[in-house]
Parts: sequence; structure tokens; C-alpha cells
Amino acid sequence: MPQRLLSINDLRTHFFTLTGVVKAVDGVSFSIDKGETLGLVGESGSGKTVTALSIMRLIPRPGKIVSGSAEFEGIGNLVSKTESEMRRIRGKNIAMSFQDPMTYLNPVLKVGDQIAETICLHQNMSTREAKEEAIDSMRLVGIPSPEARAKEYPHQMSGGMRQRIMLAMALSCQPELLIADEPTTALDVIIQDEILSLMKDLKLNNSLLIITHDLGVVAELSDRVAIMYAGHLMENAHTRILFKRPRNPYTQALLESIPRVDWGKRRLRAIQGSIPDMISPPSGCRFHPRCSYVEAVCRDEVPRLQEVEPGHWTACHRWQEIRC
Repeated sequence: MPQRLLSINDLRTHFFTLTGVVKAVDGVSFSIDKGETLGLVGESGSGKTVTALSIMRLIPRPGKIVSGSAEFEGIGNLVSKTESEMRRIRGKNIAMSFQDPMTYLNPVLKVGDQIAETICLHQNMSTREAKEEAIDSMRLVGIPSPEARAKEYPHQMSGGMRQRIMLAMALSCQPELLIADEPTTALDVIIQDEILSLMKDLKLNNSLLIITHDLGVVAELSDRVAIMYAGHLMENAHTRILFKRPRNPYTQALLESIPRVDWGKRRLRAIQGSIPDMISPPSGCRFHPRCSYVEAVCRDEVPRLQEVEPGHWTACHRWQEIRC
């Protein structure tokens, strides 16, 4: 039986701005087992990255985790940890590869030194040993001539190479959970394929949380998929089941908006409208202004996340009527 690694329960992260409270993550619950890969999917602005930053306790001001828990096996509730405790956990137990490497890599430090710094922080190694370990980490993620590339600065590298550096840094201390935020964004298709092949190899030793809006990435890498919209979790299921039998109108709309070879001349579906204003989100189901299944109950009541078949959860009042 799979062993639970991380359990997110009713997590709420809000941003207190001058114009109002932005409820970026508003009651999200999901879990990740040891050795499992979970794909967290949704449109831009759905709350995926804020969820990951909440797990890492890296929410910038004026954001704050207002309630909920994130139970990590052997550590306890991450939400209640002090900042000094989280510094020991980040990198060692949980690591994150960020969406824009150029933003998070220090432009005035050599990449090898930046990876070695992480290793020195969490492992009992000398500076020399840490630099050798950094080179091994770079080799692990497929960087050619790692001894030479370790002496380069971030601006001397391509986008794909910087993404590999972020992965090498995240993996340098062999964390139990790796969070990869949009690992293939802004990369050409050849580099994307190389990164995806690398991620497939990495999942053999780590639990992964892949954050993306690309359902192709999810289909290739994930064991399970969680769909987010406007701060809410809409659906959570095993990847094959979700692609075959979605039980949420938002999931169905996402699947129908991407091309498939077996559809012939069938037109792709465009999801009308956009993500709502999170300061004053819609009442009831947050997707109801854009939903083709909407009725009165959808406008009045927030649907609860319910298990519709073993391992398949959805938050929809009319899930039984959805046909693919």
C-alpha cells in the first residue's frame, strides 16, 4: 500500500492588498504518496504556484497562509514551523525548481558555487567536497562538460541549461519531494523533450509535484492529476481515468481545448471568458459564469469535493451528466 508523504488539508493563502483580499488559494486539499508524481494543472492565475510556495513557506508579502495544514511525513505540519525550521527543511526534505531560472539564480555568482552553497547548508561537507558534489549534480541532469560549465555565470547559459541548473540545485541534497514549477515553459520543443526525459528519470527516486498548464506534460509524467481553478480544487484523479472520464466541466473544457489526432476535423473548444477577479470571486461554483452545465444550484452553493469512484474526486453539482 502506498505510503503518504505530503497531505494538504483545507489550505488557504490570501493576499491582503489595498483594494481587498485576494483569495489565491481557498480551501485546497490533496496528497502525494512516496514515489508518486502529481500534476497540478490549471489556467494562469488559478493558484498553482501559490499552492507550491505555500508548501515551501515562501509566500511574499502581503500574502499569508491564513488556515489549513501541510503535513509532511516525519516532520509534521509545515504551516506551523518557524522560519529557522523551514530553512533546514527547504532543500533537504523539499526542494523547488522555479519557473523563471534567471529570476532565482544569482547573476553575480558562478552556477557551480550556487549549487555548492546549497549543499554546504544542508550537508556536512567542506567547500571542496560541496563543489565536487555540485558537479556530480550537474552531470546527473545532463549538463555536458559540467566541470567547465560550473565556472560560468547564469547569463552565459541558454534557457534550457539554466533550467537544468535549477534542477541540479534542487536535487543536490536528494530531497524527498521535488516541486517543479512549469519546467518546460519558454523552451523550444527539442529542449522540452530533453527536460521531460530527464524528469521521467528523476521520478524513480523522488516524489514529484509538477505544476503546469500543459496537459501533454501531465499525460507523459504524472501518476495523478489535480485540476485547479480560481483557488479551488476542481478534480483529482489518476491520470488515465481523468483523461478518459473527466467528471468536472472545467476539466472537460481543458481537454477539449487541445488538439488530438483521433478527432479528425472536429473543432477545438475555446473556454469563454477568463479567470475571475479573486478579490470578489463568483458565488457558488467559481466556474459557473463560464460553464455550459450551469443551473441555479451552481450559482448558489459551493460544490464540495466528493469521491465519485475509487480515487476519483470532483467538485461539481452536475458531474453525473458530463459526457466525453
